[in-house]
Amino acid sequence: MEFLGWPTILLLVCISCLLIAAWRSTSQRGKEPPGPTPIPIIGNIFQLNPWDLMESFKEFSKKYGPIFTIHLGPKKVVVLYGYDVVKEALIDNGEAFSGRGNLPFFEKVFKGIGIVTSNGETWKQIRRFTLTTLRNFGMGKKGIEERIQEEARFLVERIRNTHEKPFNPTVFLIHAVSNIICSIVFGDRFDYEDKKFLGLIKMLDENEKYQNRIRTQLYNFFPTILDYLPGPHKKLIKSIDKVDDFISEIVRAHQESFDPSCPRDFIDAFINKMQQSLTRTTLDLFLAGTGTTSTTLRYGLLILQKYPEIEEKIHKEIDRVVGRDRSPCMADRSQLPYTDAVIHEIQRFIDFLPVNLPHAVTKDTKLRDYFIPKDTMIFPLLSPILQDSKEFPDPEKFDPGHFLNANGTFRKSDYFMPFSAGKRICAGEGLARMEIFLFLTSILQNFTLRPVVDHKDVDISPIVTSAAKIPRPYEISFIPR
Repeated sequence: MEFLGWPTILLLVCISCLLIAAWRSTSQRGKEPPGPTPIPIIGNIFQLNPWDLMESFKEFSKKYGPIFTIHLGPKKVVVLYGYDVVKEALIDNGEAFSGRGNLPFFEKVFKGIGIVTSNGETWKQIRRFTLTTLRNFGMGKKGIEERIQEEARFLVERIRNTHEKPFNPTVFLIHAVSNIICSIVFGDRFDYEDKKFLGLIKMLDENEKYQNRIRTQLYNFFPTILDYLPGPHKKLIKSIDKVDDFISEIVRAHQESFDPSCPRDFIDAFINKMQQSLTRTTLDLFLAGTGTTSTTLRYGLLILQKYPEIEEKIHKEIDRVVGRDRSPCMADRSQLPYTDAVIHEIQRFIDFLPVNLPHAVTKDTKLRDYFIPKDTMIFPLLSPILQDSKEFPDPEKFDPGHFLNANGTFRKSDYFMPFSAGKRICAGEGLARMEIFLFLTSILQNFTLRPVVDHKDVDISPIVTSAAKIPRPYEISFIPR
């Protein structure tokens, strides 16, 4: 055998060094989270139930533990299952997990712009500015509380004019909640009969229908294919574009009459600060500030129809603390522990966004024994936390006692995370909590809820999609008290 030449030996040494370096790097990084074996291109779609992802995740967690990997098509996602691991990621390691994982549908619609889907320094600046501006225009203060109280009075009067006839309250609730965010971002509320406003509400209602269709959910698995196929995903994109156009028209009107020395609302303040991302950030606030809160109220009214004994306790507590001669206010909440517990239980029980909005790691990260590469998408699931049987005994049962101490005082829980947690917690959490409390107490101060069927037959099970849990359509009569 001929002796190997020096170039060949040098090449072999270099290759050996590279292999050793690669092995050491892999060894130091550690293993990535386990999970079901994906099929090339299509990932784990045949092992996931698109109609109920949470059930699939529950089974995977039993097999692989609280941290596991799935593939949505070719996209790798690390799933966090349970309070301890979600807290460890979002709160204890908040900066590393503060990225937004943009699913294909998010990327198609929002293009990584605005407070919900942006990343990096852009997101930090937009979020900081948005929170500061919302506080300046009254969020968490007396000013916005008075706006909600005023809108609640409009809502109560509108309900009173139904004269106890059964109706679906969805549109009424969307109108009322939308007007709060309108008053903040647009500077004024809309009359309930305003044609432009009615058109906007119709678009928002259509959005909810389209986004819960299975083909819309499958877009995140096969975006390239579904881009060429008709379906509800295409209609949802067009509907959101129409909402965007509605907002753009108001923004243009603001720009024409803009006075930098006297900002009138969120839009004026944003124009004064930055021109980019204005429309998309306003769209984020509007969509997030309407859908979640109105759905929570709608679901809450449905649940209370099933449990008249719970409703009666709320009536008595409101009558004792607030009475009938003034509107409920946020200062009353500490004196209404049972009502507050019911509201918290509504949010826990409905488990509105079970999967949560996706996160992403901003750098190579170690979580427990696993290595997660930079930019990996993260699903920090909320449902296992809100449905934790150790924190909330018999979690599938609606029970205000989950948030009450033995002596009847309100009991806080770290597991109450309907708005997520950490650096990406919902920017409008304070506003949403205030709206839910003031609207619901105002309605129950003035009306008794009467279902169109026997209360025992009221169906409070949700319509489950991979995106959200929404209440089944229903009608209700409001009986003046």
